[in-house]
Amino acid sequence: MKTTGGSDAAKRNAGESAADLVTDGMVVGLGTGSTAAYAIRAIGRAVDAGLDVHGVPTSFASRELAREAEIPLVALDDVETIDLAIDGADQVADGHLIKGGGAAHAREKIVDTAADRFVVVADPSKEAETLDRSVPVEVLPAARQTVASAVRSAGGDPTLRTAERKDGPVVTDNGNLVVDCEFGLIDTPAALARTLSETPGVVEHGLFVGVADEVHVGRDEGVTVHELSR
Repeated sequence: MKTTGGSDAAKRNAGESAADLVTDGMVVGLGTGSTAAYAIRAIGRAVDAGLDVHGVPTSFASRELAREAEIPLVALDDVETIDLAIDGADQVADGHLIKGGGAAHAREKIVDTAADRFVVVADPSKEAETLDRSVPVEVLPAARQTVASAVRSAGGDPTLRTAERKDGPVVTDNGNLVVDCEFGLIDTPAALARTLSETPGVVEHGLFVGVADEVHVGRDEGVTVHELSR
């Protein structure tokens, strides 16, 4: 359920704008997705020019891209703090996010919320007045049916995410399944986030409520920066 939309120029402008915030000596959370990839490549170019940083990847994909960009990597357990996390979003509304189109939202949430500063990079197609995309929920394989039942009780419509180029479901980097849950307009994301978090068998959900510090929205002609309070 990867999201599309937005020009390459807009994504590049957003990613490179966030990468400009990285300074010498930082530990940086490296997000997942096409817009975050531009930030990773920009950080890699800065490292090649002499910048001293270490990256904490949020997924197999971001780790491989960071290695390709020759960014020194460290594990989350090996650092005391993450100075800055840069990550994308599938939808942004009023500072709240839906993530998980790439099925990496569990690790993304751990890194993004651990960071002293969390910067979201997005293109205009990801902006909305109210969150209304389906919410990815990572579930333990044995709990798929019980979680789906709980989602229905909460007013959602759950669908097991299937792989695009192979038979069977999508399996996360953590070895779990992803259930995409349609709730329509999400007027109270904090309440829904609590409900999902309290459901037994849920590993993590894709609602990121009140955790972002800034949103950099790239456009073909530049970037708009929204500073948030949390």
